[in-house]
Amino acid sequence: MALNLVDDEDVTMETREASPSHFLFRIESFSMHDKYGTERYESGEFVADDYKWKLIVYPKGHKNGKGDYISVYLAVTNTTSLASNWEVNAVFSIFLFNQISCNYLVTKGITRRFLSMKSEWGFSKFISRKIFTDPSNGYIVDDNCVFGAEVFSVKSKLVVDRLSMLKIITPYTRNWKISQFSTLKHRWTSENFIVADQEWNIVLYPKGINEEERRYVSIYLCYVGPNPKVMADFTICIRNQINSQHCKKRTSHWFSSSSDWGFTKFISLVDTDDGGKGFIVNDCCILEIEISVQAIAYGST
Repeated sequence: MALNLVDDEDVTMETREASPSHFLFRIESFSMHDKYGTERYESGEFVADDYKWKLIVYPKGHKNGKGDYISVYLAVTNTTSLASNWEVNAVFSIFLFNQISCNYLVTKGITRRFLSMKSEWGFSKFISRKIFTDPSNGYIVDDNCVFGAEVFSVKSKLVVDRLSMLKIITPYTRNWKISQFSTLKHRWTSENFIVADQEWNIVLYPKGINEEERRYVSIYLCYVGPNPKVMADFTICIRNQINSQHCKKRTSHWFSSSSDWGFTKFISLVDTDDGGKGFIVNDCCILEIEISVQAIAYGST
């Protein structure tokens, strides 16, 4: 079976608060495996978009990579149950949990074609061993680490040219001045706006989306368009009206029709209630979004 390495120079890494949609893989007693020369870890199978997958981790790098790096790959499994000429076009990201900051190091979603002769794709230089094995960096704590995966496939029933993978376009930026912030009730919704011919809006919960999160402002980007899947990279910001210390958070997500994604704990009410901190001034909040639509899957899936 041929192993095909993703060109690491093309890989973009970022941090994300939200957990992967499909799979988490915990490796315990990592140093013991390392000590006894374990060359690779294979996760159990998981299902994403009706296909079965697994993660493969090389703690000392794959033989085609370098020993100074951890290598991680995604593989299609159970291929004997597929047609002889099977292929899966998939957008995938691989995650590594930071146990100190409670967020994830994640590869930005890339698209690869998985075939019978090319059933594994991944990263020979996912993260350097020096950074990974230093407990102060948070990726391995108490000798445990957690990898994850998010996989979105384009079903074979779709016509290939109906999947539009866009280049990253110049981000669209929009802001709103929300007056009388203290009088807002449970939910504030912006007017709809268009990005890459897709329709969106912003929903803000001034005192949290539910009872458990009453100490925070919650903010979400909502996709209200008709297409089954749209991938967007976006940054939500509450501007600081006194200095440049804005509250800003970024993430990316595959949206399905009439879905939302965002931040349950965007900013603490302790910060918004204190006018001296600059986020709410004269009972006014300035909310901003920057969004880039990166992929649109047309048709039914």
